[in-house]
Amino acid sequence: MTQQTAPARGDALENGFVPQKPTLWHRMITANVFWIGLMLIAVIVVFSLLAPHSFPTLFNAQTTLIETSVLLILSVGMTFVIITAGIDLSVGSVLIFAGMMAGKTMNWASPGGDPTNAGWGTIMLGLAVAVVAGLLWGLANGLLIAVAKIPPLVVTLGSFGAALGAADLLNGGSDIETVPKVLNHTLGYGTSFGIVPNMVLIAAVITLIGAWLLGTTRFGRYTFAIGSNAEAARRSGIGVTRHLVLVYLLTGLLAGIAGFMSLAYYGTTTITGHTTDNLDAISAVVIGGTSLFGGIGSMFGTVIGVFIPAVLKKGFDIIQVPDFWQMIAV
Repeated sequence: MTQQTAPARGDALENGFVPQKPTLWHRMITANVFWIGLMLIAVIVVFSLLAPHSFPTLFNAQTTLIETSVLLILSVGMTFVIITAGIDLSVGSVLIFAGMMAGKTMNWASPGGDPTNAGWGTIMLGLAVAVVAGLLWGLANGLLIAVAKIPPLVVTLGSFGAALGAADLLNGGSDIETVPKVLNHTLGYGTSFGIVPNMVLIAAVITLIGAWLLGTTRFGRYTFAIGSNAEAARRSGIGVTRHLVLVYLLTGLLAGIAGFMSLAYYGTTTITGHTTDNLDAISAVVIGGTSLFGGIGSMFGTVIGVFIPAVLKKGFDIIQVPDFWQMIAV
């Protein structure tokens, strides 16, 4: 009995056997994000058939995009964190804290403490404070996780409570309910090119930058390498500690921007309105195919993961499914 072995590469080429690369179609159908994308399309088609006069409309598309823009920004940062095999439970609270800091700053910088008629100078000051607030929380998380070697779950769970408590302390447990009218009318409800909400435009730009950073730069390659095997990444010369700090800094930065955008849209700080955003962002990233064990993920998958629950909820609202059934389904 003889044992046949596969011809060596050189012999195979000489005999006319040429190894074939996987086709584009094969790569597509074997990618998780392809099937997740089909699921989103299927959901849209089903609701369009069930409610043809109210679901597939420009107004419904605009409101859905606006309502998901803040979560999408948080999910961009969360994608980087989870690909490194980390977690960040604090993003919702950091969003609230950053929004509160921005609101307090604009109140302080306005005559009589009323920012209703404040101009863009005051608004940009508020934005800067929101961004710095987010960065500081991200820096604290990153240092405790990467330098002090405390597990991300423990660190960010503590930050979750601390940031929310600090936001309460800033205004005595009350929301700030006055923002500059020009901020509310331009960023909150304004549009560009006639139909694109400004909230959506900003979220799209941030998402594209995140996709570029993750997919084409050294920063993205290091993120995947650390998530796959942090020790191997360290031995290959990657500054794992520094990179992890930068990843949590990025997440804090995006939470700060999201907090300012939420303030612009709602016209209030909504202290109790974003406490579950951390879980929503994590869910979106995981639904989009990013592995909780690290090393695997894509920004395109995250975008789909954000929209599947959002479209489901919007569709259920339109066809008047009771809230408790929505919670079970979504």
